[in-house]
This record gives sequence, structure tokens and C-alpha cells, in this order.
Amino acid sequence: MDKPIRSGCPINLTLETLGDRWSLIVIRDIMFGNRRHYRDLLNNSEEGIASNILADRLKKLTESGLLSTSPDPSHKQKTVYSLTEPAIQLVPLLAQMGAWGRRFTPVTRELSIRAQLLEEGGPEMWEAFMAELRSLHLGAAPPARSVIAELTEAYLAALAE
Repeated sequence: MDKPIRSGCPINLTLETLGDRWSLIVIRDIMFGNRRHYRDLLNNSEEGIASNILADRLKKLTESGLLSTSPDPSHKQKTVYSLTEPAIQLVPLLAQMGAWGRRFTPVTRELSIRAQLLEEGGPEMWEAFMAELRSLHLGAAPPARSVIAELTEAYLAALAE
């Protein structure tokens, strides 16, 4: 049964879908960290998400169409979580949130370097990142550019500083 909506305002509806503390963090970890299994998301959470909260958010994000699931071919009891096209199209929003956070919050260098690169790379980089995510999560042809490799390299360099 569908939950009644408070209004047809697109900002309200977006917040009702994404506005809790953990939903965008889970999407971020799948998108930027390529964490595709429950245990990987739980054990590698920078923010220390609780297991019951993670399970609830994965269920909610799947029900809202932002994630899809498939059985893991290497382990019958594991589920692989994938981003759907609506979740992939959150890249510009997450890039803007990262840019805002870099300007107005006390970020660390290593955890803000990817946001810096996405801000500096702008829409061209966002499109390349979305193409790569479509390849990883939706089975599209792999693009020539790997934004994930660029972001990972910058993150590792910042960690080494």
C-alpha cells in the first residue's frame, strides 16, 4: 500500500524519498565506494550505520526504485545491490552537496577530495561518472574514461599526505 503524500511539491517529494539521515549515505557508499553487499556496507561505513538501520534503508531504497537487487552468483545467500537510473541521476545533486559541504562545513582533506574533483570537473565529469555507473550497475557498455579510478586515485593520494 502506497503511503499518502503531503503535497505534490517536487522538493517535498524528493525529501520524503531521500531526506532521512542515512538514505543518501547508503547511496553514496554504493556509488563512490562500489559497496554492493550488505556486509560491505555495514563494515565499511565511515559513519557507523547500525545493522537494523542499514537493513531498513536498503529495503526502503529498493522499494522506492533507487536500488535493485539480484542474487550474488558467487554466494547463494548474498544479495548484490545496484543503483537504478534514478539513483545514478543523483550524481549532480551529490556533487552539489559535496561542493556546499566543502565551503560551509569542517571537512577533512581525504574525505572531501572527491567532492573537490567533482566540483571542478563539473557537468562533463558528472556525465562521465554516470556513464561509468550505468556500465557497473545497469550493464551498459564501459566508457573510455574511468571517473571512479580518478576519484580513487585522488582519495588515496590525500590519505598518503
